[in-house]
Amino acid sequence: MEERAVVEKYPDFRYNQEKERGFYMKRTKNILVVNGCIRGFESRTWRLAEAFLNAMNESAPEPFSCTRLDLAQMELKPLTGAFFEERQRFLEENNRSHPRFDLARQFAQADRIVVAAPFWDLSIPAVVKLYIENISLDGITFGCREDGMYGMCRAEDMLFLTTRGGFYTDGPMEQGARYLEALCRMFGIPSFRCIYAEGMDFCPEREEELMGRATEEAREAGRLYWK
Repeated sequence: MEERAVVEKYPDFRYNQEKERGFYMKRTKNILVVNGCIRGFESRTWRLAEAFLNAMNESAPEPFSCTRLDLAQMELKPLTGAFFEERQRFLEENNRSHPRFDLARQFAQADRIVVAAPFWDLSIPAVVKLYIENISLDGITFGCREDGMYGMCRAEDMLFLTTRGGFYTDGPMEQGARYLEALCRMFGIPSFRCIYAEGMDFCPEREEELMGRATEEAREAGRLYWK
């Protein structure tokens, strides 16, 4: 499993600058960025994410910690066979400190969460679903009691950045944003927002316009992120 921090791509992050100067005195905001862009930095969705992250960094009023997970570079496993049985055994033994649950604890302890993933097969790429399958854990990201489930995550919000080749907003075939918003309720994350560009494949002559509009919205969200 490989974790890559955003600071590796953005070496000017204020978190690094202030930490090196000895100002890392109190617990900083912990931002978790989940990158589900299969095409990497060539992805249209990642272009939106970069616009947001750059603006977020530039507007940060104080040091912060930011970790990026590049899901396409991680060896995530589906819950099948021996891997599933091991998980169930650890949960039955109440052993939630095992390293295989590190991703779930990381997600649960993040102060804010950003997810970047394209619209694939009416939803999100399989690698993002694998990640969610591995972090959805009773006793870490959510809990259960007689009156139902309750969220255990610290995050105050989740921002979802995505691109869609067609026009799907508000239609029944768009299941990516809906799925993540429902998970926020399950995990106890009170706020969800989706920034998207769509229609670029249906109207390729308008791609620059459509992407430009969404990119500016992403930048504005980054500028206002700390307000």
